[in-house]
Amino acid sequence: MRHQIHLFFTALMFFTRIPIPKIPYHPNMLQESARYFTWVGILVGSIAGLTFYLSSLLFSIELSILISMLSSIWVTGAFHEDGLADCFDAFGGGWKKEQILTIMKDSRLGTYGVIGLIASLSLKFLLLRELVHIPSLYLLPFTLITAHSISRGMAIVMMQTLPYVQDIDSSKSKPLANRQLTLLELIIASIGIILPLLVLILKSNQQFELTLVVIPVFIGALLLGKYWKKWIGGYTGDCLGATQQITELIFYFTVLLIWKFI
Repeated sequence: MRHQIHLFFTALMFFTRIPIPKIPYHPNMLQESARYFTWVGILVGSIAGLTFYLSSLLFSIELSILISMLSSIWVTGAFHEDGLADCFDAFGGGWKKEQILTIMKDSRLGTYGVIGLIASLSLKFLLLRELVHIPSLYLLPFTLITAHSISRGMAIVMMQTLPYVQDIDSSKSKPLANRQLTLLELIIASIGIILPLLVLILKSNQQFELTLVVIPVFIGALLLGKYWKKWIGGYTGDCLGATQQITELIFYFTVLLIWKFI
């Protein structure tokens, strides 16, 4: 059990700014910690959800949503947003694999990256604004928790189905490259998706149609994977970040459609 706690703290250390206790560390622990990516999503989503709820007691809905979004960005250090921006720059400005990977490694932010970030954050804000009253204000925190967990699960799908293609020696995601999860690890990661989804269903008066949300999110991840493979032959760390951000948006879109029309 202690080893599992250490693995969770390792994932927390890599993907968030949350302080953790001092733990023993070696590179293999980061590889093993992939099983807890979805659980990190639960924690990040919980912080965003709690921030929204507390803010809504004092401020307008719009301001509360914005504060909630900023809280998740701060907690993660904009880790996934950075990957999204890098992918927009790289795939928008590069025409060959070498060009794409070179642009992706560039720390400077270009026009495509800026536009992509603005579009993504604006879309997220507008979707949450639509969701906030469907069916109730206080269901949004549970929606956030589920969105953050399932979207990180899609990053695991990417890792399981595609090869890692960037220069491993210079990549910040080197410890995760070419690491296939075992069946037990996949089960642990899946539980991190199933639990918040079940809670969301129960809180929404047992609207089991919400289980359908998994389908478009999973299809979206597969299509993204197909796109990454077509242009660069696999995925990079930035592709994982972009996958998390894009599938999170797909989740909000799908939940909105389910609550409106089903």
